[in-house]
Amino acid sequence: MPVAIITGASKGLGRALAEALAARGWDLVLDARGAGPLEQAAEAAAGHGARVEALPGDVTDAGHRAELVAAARKLGGVDLVVSNASALGAEPLVRLAELPLAGLRRALEVNVVAALGLVQEALPLLRESPAGAVVAVSSDAAAEAYETWGGYGASKAALDQLAAVLGAEEPGLRVWAVDPGDMATDLYAAAVPDDDEPRPAPGSVVPAFLRLLDERPASGRCAAPALAEGR
Repeated sequence: MPVAIITGASKGLGRALAEALAARGWDLVLDARGAGPLEQAAEAAAGHGARVEALPGDVTDAGHRAELVAAARKLGGVDLVVSNASALGAEPLVRLAELPLAGLRRALEVNVVAALGLVQEALPLLRESPAGAVVAVSSDAAAEAYETWGGYGASKAALDQLAAVLGAEEPGLRVWAVDPGDMATDLYAAAVPDDDEPRPAPGSVVPAFLRLLDERPASGRCAAPALAEGR
């Protein structure tokens, strides 16, 4: 069975993607900071018959990243790494003039440094997989100038560039930076708590991610809504 490591898997897109992959026969290594919600997500995925290892921890911890890869190795290897864990830098979001530099550093550590660190740890196993792939969950804030989204958007833009270069350096892998589009997530609620406009559930964009795995287009940046619509 193929094996995926998914960070930020206790809720939102990470949990929805974990359940979808489990239903397709994938075994999983799941990460999140909250042990309780992560265990619930693992139980839901295991209900589809998957072998699931749930390891609570912080992806900025190199030891924790090594544990994730070691757990995947025991399940058979690493075929997919999904860097979904994200930090905003400030909750709620603020303009750059007020953005705490410590918050920006945290966003960069979680969204960029930890994502690369996990790929570096998993790379030997990814190279051994006949269908090795990396998914970096990006954002439209990486490409558009939205007020108050500067720190978060800068971190996601850096993640996009890392994914692009990794794809060039590792032609045997597929490396995709995926903008999932608007979703109703806890992260968005924390970013903009006063915005009560209805948004799609995270599960609604999962088919776009599955399409990437099925069709394996060239490495690059893509938007989930366009994938879902077949463009």
